[in-house]
Amino acid sequence: MKLCSVVLCVLLSASVACAMDLAEMQKMALENRQVIKQYITNLEQGEKNLTLAEGAYYPSADLYYNVNSLDEHSLIERKENSTAVASISWNIFSGFRDKYSVKSAELLKEVDTHKLKGVKQDIMLRVALAFLGVYERRANRNVAESAFQTLEKVYRDGESRYQVGLIGKNELLKFRVDYDNADITLKAAEAGLKKSVHQLSRQVGAELIFEELDFEDFKTLPSEINEDEYTEKMLTGRSEIKALQSVIASTSARADAEQADYYPRVDVIGSYTKYDDDYITGHGSLEEDELRGRLVMSMNLFKGFTTEAKVAKTRLQSRSLGYELDELKNTLGTDLKDLFIDFQVALQNVGVANRSIEQAQENLRITQLKYDEGLQRESDLLDAITSLSRAKYNYVAVIRTLFANDFQLTRMIEAF
Repeated sequence: MKLCSVVLCVLLSASVACAMDLAEMQKMALENRQVIKQYITNLEQGEKNLTLAEGAYYPSADLYYNVNSLDEHSLIERKENSTAVASISWNIFSGFRDKYSVKSAELLKEVDTHKLKGVKQDIMLRVALAFLGVYERRANRNVAESAFQTLEKVYRDGESRYQVGLIGKNELLKFRVDYDNADITLKAAEAGLKKSVHQLSRQVGAELIFEELDFEDFKTLPSEINEDEYTEKMLTGRSEIKALQSVIASTSARADAEQADYYPRVDVIGSYTKYDDDYITGHGSLEEDELRGRLVMSMNLFKGFTTEAKVAKTRLQSRSLGYELDELKNTLGTDLKDLFIDFQVALQNVGVANRSIEQAQENLRITQLKYDEGLQRESDLLDAITSLSRAKYNYVAVIRTLFANDFQLTRMIEAF
């Protein structure tokens, strides 16, 4: 007996350990979903773009090898000659183009970071809602199963009553119709439960087994929330807002970079040139070497108004993004207010739904007693059973709405 008790405890502990809650499924989804890897790849591309922008701070080293063939000798150049050149050039000023280009690339990298964070929050929300769907279908299945068992018992009792002549065949047929309907409803509920598990598996990115799911997260109802606190957190921490703000800052930096064309450009160039009167350097009879250092300053005076147009276009794009940011904040603020209203109503409806179940249960108990005494009709008993099922379905719907709003509110402030 002691050995059996130990084995039973180990098996129960193992079953509990295998249960998977919402947090574990969300973590699994972040590891499995390809869309996460897609945005991580985009972030890596942003890092490469930053490297490209920073490359303008470094000097450039080049090698040239020219082979020339003339129709005849000239005073300064042989008919067959070659030139080998090695040069190092370094831009030391370009109107702050490099500075603002790097700043723009850094901000665009931040945009990819914010987008990745937002996608992760969206995936965790979809996992939570899919898991809530499984919970709802499970609860509906239990309600349908309870109604089926009750009507089966009533129908069997009706058969016994019919055989001894206490009820007529038409009353028995009424029981049979509701009994068959409960059977159909139960099968549909079981099918819906299976499909909801499939949908949850799709969101998680791995095959899940219903028996391994842990529904403890739904035993504790969400508590009251502070709307002002949620609004502040949303406006300061929402990924979409921060991403758009970074895009605006990046566009502004890009406009400053475009203004570099108004300034002169200064380059330092050092070169080594070797001339030979043969196609292959080192094989001729005449060789000349030259080591030259240059400081080159250039400035564009007119480019067909393209510089002004590029700067103005970028400024207008930044202004347009500012309008988009305002619209986004207003939309998110309105959505948050609507969610808060729905959450408050659902939270209040929980008590009403619980009270309805209690009243429906008491009504069924009284109706059953009166029916057994012959004081109530068969239709009254069936109506009482239906009322209880409806009250239970209403409770499931209220709980589903409450948790759905809570999950969406959590997503609004990115608190998953």
